[in-house]
Amino acid sequence: MIPSHPMRLVMALVAFVLLCAQAAADTIVLKNGRRILALSAYEDGNKVKYLTSAGELSLPKSIVDHIEKGGAMPMANTPGAAAANLAIAPPTMQPNDSGGGEIERGAVHDGTVDRGYIAKLESEARSGGEKANLSAAIGHHAAATFEMSRGELEHALTDERTALTFAPEVPGLLLQIAYIHLRRSEYKQALEYLERARRLAPDNADVAKLTGWSYYGLNKMDQAVAEWKRSLALQPDREVEAALEKALQDRQEEESYKENESSHFKLRYNGAAEPALARDVLRTLETHFSAIESELSYTPPESIGVILYTQEAFTDITRAPSWAGALYDGRIRVPVQGLTSVDQDLSRSLKHELTHSFIAQKTHAACMGLKESCAIRAPTWIQEGMAQWMEGQRSGENASVLIQDSAAGQVLPLGQLEGDWTRMKSDLARYAYAWALANVEYIVQKDGMSDINRILDRIGSGMSTEAALKEVLHSDYNDLMKSTAEYLKKTYGR
Repeated sequence: MIPSHPMRLVMALVAFVLLCAQAAADTIVLKNGRRILALSAYEDGNKVKYLTSAGELSLPKSIVDHIEKGGAMPMANTPGAAAANLAIAPPTMQPNDSGGGEIERGAVHDGTVDRGYIAKLESEARSGGEKANLSAAIGHHAAATFEMSRGELEHALTDERTALTFAPEVPGLLLQIAYIHLRRSEYKQALEYLERARRLAPDNADVAKLTGWSYYGLNKMDQAVAEWKRSLALQPDREVEAALEKALQDRQEEESYKENESSHFKLRYNGAAEPALARDVLRTLETHFSAIESELSYTPPESIGVILYTQEAFTDITRAPSWAGALYDGRIRVPVQGLTSVDQDLSRSLKHELTHSFIAQKTHAACMGLKESCAIRAPTWIQEGMAQWMEGQRSGENASVLIQDSAAGQVLPLGQLEGDWTRMKSDLARYAYAWALANVEYIVQKDGMSDINRILDRIGSGMSTEAALKEVLHSDYNDLMKSTAEYLKKTYGR
């Protein structure tokens, strides 16, 4: 997201206090010391169940030390928190095996996956029958569920695929694999497994639900709407209702829109816009695509959707804050009212939002057309810092205020800049954007874009942002903020 007006910093103390206010939550403390944040958590038999915005997840009780009730939900970007941001709950899978619970407890306990136990299940499957094969599948599925709760999507995908080799006719395993691909923004791969699941379970509501998400991610609105309607006809689902409502709103707005496309983009624009503007936008985007591709050493696998709106339609559809001049939520959405060609401001906005798209896909974020349904793995400060850097912004204009605040000990903690910024007041948003740019600028100027790429790669693999910083920069958040302040003073101080 890009601010619609230039950054003039005003330190708003009230806004700072509001940002630091934190929502009540529960914390699950595992026996290995790891902590999982949840909206609520409770014990249920041999499992601990916990509620996230993705729905209800569970862990074996054997690996949980205790639950801390009524704590605070910080805006942290731990792998588990990032995984919980996707507003689509994972499908349920209940294998027909009376010993499933025992196998799950054997496969995952004491805060880790017992690979020796799973290897034993595999050995029994090679010489056993259908039940032994299903047991091995349950073991790998339990491991995948645990790994998914930790944000380790690559490992989870490997375990689910292995589970499928032992039980290829279980639709739930196909759905789980599709779900992980969705979480990684790999929509075509998800569809391959969903088509197999549909052949096995043609009337499964979750198949239609996840297929709808896949089509939405591929910017195929009509197919997404059809699948979500099918899902609701099979089973009521509030998540699908919300998705369908948004998709229908988009489709209604875009019904009269014209279409154009280029090598990497699918563009839809209001009929009132000039066709020449649409062509100019695509040319500009392709130029920016090449530049960002080179800097981030990454090429998005699918065409990127772009929507050009009137100002009124942009406000109505996106519900973006008043200070936002454009938006990326899985598609790049930009108001272009009154323009007949791409001017400097529009070019800047396009490059800013395109950077968001690259980073989201490089770190395997899943965005489904709703900002709040993006499972954003890279924290907002990296997203917005990089987007500003790529569009050509630098910290000179704001450096003096940031230096003064740092010297006075009034710096916004970097951990508070990880989450959603859309609810910020405009003054605080400008301040957050300034620190985000300053931190990224320091990292790039110190060791080049290669360090940014290494950080993003580690975040994409499921590592927390601060852990990625420690591994790449040998700095934690406090160290980074201090180093950034010193950089600003040295570079811009007088």
